[in-house]
Amino acid sequence: MPTLGAIADDFTGATDLATMLVARGFRTVVAVGPDALGRADPALADADAVVVALKSRTAPAGEAVALSVRSLEALRALGCRRFYFKYCSTFDSTPRGNIGPVTDALLDALGARRTVVVPSFPATGRTVYRGRLFVHDDLLDESPMRRHPLTPMRDARVERLLAPQTGRPVARIGLETVRDGADAVRAALDEPERADALTVVDAVDDRDLAVIAAATEDFPLVTGAAGLAVGLRGPHPGTARTAPASRPGDPAVVLAGSASAATRAQVAHALDRLPARRLDLAALRADFTGALADLTGFARESWAADPGRPPLLYAVADPDDVEKVTPEGAEPASELIERALAACARTLVGAGARRLLVAGGETSGAVVSALGARTLAVGAPIAPGVTWARAEVASPGGGGAVDLALKSGNFGSTDIFTTAWEQLA
Repeated sequence: MPTLGAIADDFTGATDLATMLVARGFRTVVAVGPDALGRADPALADADAVVVALKSRTAPAGEAVALSVRSLEALRALGCRRFYFKYCSTFDSTPRGNIGPVTDALLDALGARRTVVVPSFPATGRTVYRGRLFVHDDLLDESPMRRHPLTPMRDARVERLLAPQTGRPVARIGLETVRDGADAVRAALDEPERADALTVVDAVDDRDLAVIAAATEDFPLVTGAAGLAVGLRGPHPGTARTAPASRPGDPAVVLAGSASAATRAQVAHALDRLPARRLDLAALRADFTGALADLTGFARESWAADPGRPPLLYAVADPDDVEKVTPEGAEPASELIERALAACARTLVGAGARRLLVAGGETSGAVVSALGARTLAVGAPIAPGVTWARAEVASPGGGGAVDLALKSGNFGSTDIFTTAWEQLA
């Protein structure tokens, strides 16, 4: 029976956290939405930790809160006793949420008064110092996140970002206290001004995260990026990974919907090494079925010509590829890309694909939903925040077990589209 339950606000964030938990010795299953927990599934019975993957990061606040509380209730019914609200290490949000509203609602549902806010994930370059969030050497508001199309981040002060989103006080604990150890952090958390607060805690390396985890080990709820899991310890060290579903040589495909700088660099690297086709938005709008057939036909031809090189279907390789103006009355480009790549995934699994690497949080959610996957059993890591997972899926013409890697747009090395497959060996 699982004892740790987590709620992630997007699909790549869920697998990001699950990767960390597996590395800490937790047999971990990702459940696709709270309804997946209401069904008998042997993987859930054998799990030490369950992460519910939601698509709530950019949903209306009321919808995000309702989904998160439903997830909490389902996790409690499953037997979980401690909880983790996972959001992005770049604190992706708007002045209305959804990090603050969801945190407040989860605390209220648990009858808890306080928690910590820890977006640091040093392995991916995200750190918090003096309450300011850095992305590698840049402050958050000077990083590419400043121009994010859905959640532009124009302030690096986590307290200022969080305060308009919550009805609770927002406090901070500095690095000097963290470096004094877990007892010092706990004493600071026990001070009256933090008794009902959401407390932002500085952390610039994994040792700091381990201190924070130790100081909050009896908190019913912690919140943060996947980095906070560094300080957790599961019951199955070294044996928590699930086995892959596919074999070398099985058909594979890369589906890249993200327009982030990191994914654009990964696409550019792959264009010289993999067969590739960019989505034509005008063609998709004019004849979605015909354009989809062209994309999936290209992938099947690529498998036939060279089974060892997965085809790449991508949305953006260059900033100029981003649609500047959506035609009047047309479907927004982001939604069209998600719908097209999800449909490609469904069709290609039906045609035999058994390995899919998906880039982009929203795209990953659309793909997993289209494939009808309900749970993902976590396997081998690929990069910080990115892992392979085994899923039972459905599609026209056939389904079964496949290997999925769901990659946040900002994560992974430049060569991830060509090297990720090595971890399935």
